[in-house]
Amino acid sequence: MNIYFLTFGCKVNLYETENMKQIFSGEGYGIASDEAGADIFIINSCTVTGTGDKKLKKEIRRLRRCYPTSIIVLSGCFPQAFAEEASNIPEVDIVTGTKNRAELPKLLSEFTDSRSRVVSVCEYSRKEQFEHMRNKGYENNTRAFVKIQDGCGMFCTYCIIPYSRGNFRSKPLDDVISEITELAQKGFKEVVLVGINLSFYGVDIGKRLIDAVEAVCQIDGIERVRLGSLEPEMITLEDIKRLAALKKLCPQFHLSLQSGCDKTLKAMNRRYITADYEALVNALRENFENCSITTDIMVGFPGETEEDFEASLRFAEKISFAKAHIFPYSPRKGTPAAEMAEQVPEDVKHRRAAQMGEAMEKCHSKFMESQVGLTVPVLFEREKSDKIPRGYTPNYTLVKILTKNSNKSLRNQLFYVKIIRIEKDCCIGEIVS
Repeated sequence: MNIYFLTFGCKVNLYETENMKQIFSGEGYGIASDEAGADIFIINSCTVTGTGDKKLKKEIRRLRRCYPTSIIVLSGCFPQAFAEEASNIPEVDIVTGTKNRAELPKLLSEFTDSRSRVVSVCEYSRKEQFEHMRNKGYENNTRAFVKIQDGCGMFCTYCIIPYSRGNFRSKPLDDVISEITELAQKGFKEVVLVGINLSFYGVDIGKRLIDAVEAVCQIDGIERVRLGSLEPEMITLEDIKRLAALKKLCPQFHLSLQSGCDKTLKAMNRRYITADYEALVNALRENFENCSITTDIMVGFPGETEEDFEASLRFAEKISFAKAHIFPYSPRKGTPAAEMAEQVPEDVKHRRAAQMGEAMEKCHSKFMESQVGLTVPVLFEREKSDKIPRGYTPNYTLVKILTKNSNKSLRNQLFYVKIIRIEKDCCIGEIVS
């Protein structure tokens, strides 16, 4: 039987999907390259927003309508957080959460034997260990994502993640080193360390994130190390100094802001104020040449007044992010914010999102223009159908080469490139060495 995987959500979910593919391959299942060739659909879900849940359910209905005899498995964060609701989706045959993915083949066999719906969602305990999982490689990719942290215990008032992922859990450092060493031996030159709350890596095992980064940077064959999304409160000046000493670490930092208004940050139960965030950004820019700072910004949080929004907008413009993901607040059932009074009207949220987006687009353009004239190393990736070589600089700026010296692929090779101009959302460059 062939399985087609669908992944909703972040890079952590993509990593977990790759791990599930390897589990099923080891059990003799085929992995379908497209949905038309599948007998089984496994959906690794996200549940960060209510809007995302609606899209998920719509996709499940579509699959059942198009493939009435297929087996549909719903796994991941949505059923973990809302087990009863997930188990009542009529189109789904098997429901499981974010734990014990190694049990999925067993659950599938149970369903095929009985043809009765299977629901298996296990609750997390406070002393949960990091689930054993590792990936042996990513088909056609030059960059490998490695999950080293799971869970969150911060309980931001808008967020369902602590309920869908459990408390902080870290992959043992020896396992991190072993997994990435194997990836390096397979030819991967770049790895991205990811987690649900990556900044808190090590709090349960007596380590810190900097310990993992330093260890990974010492692995032969790995030439670039990137960090996934970071929460500001666990990064110290000492950490930044140690990070800056690592030549393999890419100067790209995605620091989740959420709001540039202190009043709103407090209502969100974020553990920093804008002055702390600004000091962190300044320290990163002082210690990393040509670094990029990117972020997420929420608008329309309950109680956010026009004055609060203006404060957030002014702060975001002051930081001048290289790129920012802007999104309107979406009430999340089961979180305190969903029950707060003073919910912001939808039209106001979308107006503010458009206004913030326009401002951040100007900051993005300013950052892109600052790259013109620089000569930077580019790690080239798999060429797309247009056959144009493309890759990323250390600060994660996309670069395309319109001409090359031979027909040989540049994939997974590092070349120095001079950036000559901006074209839409990327840089155009020419190889100089």
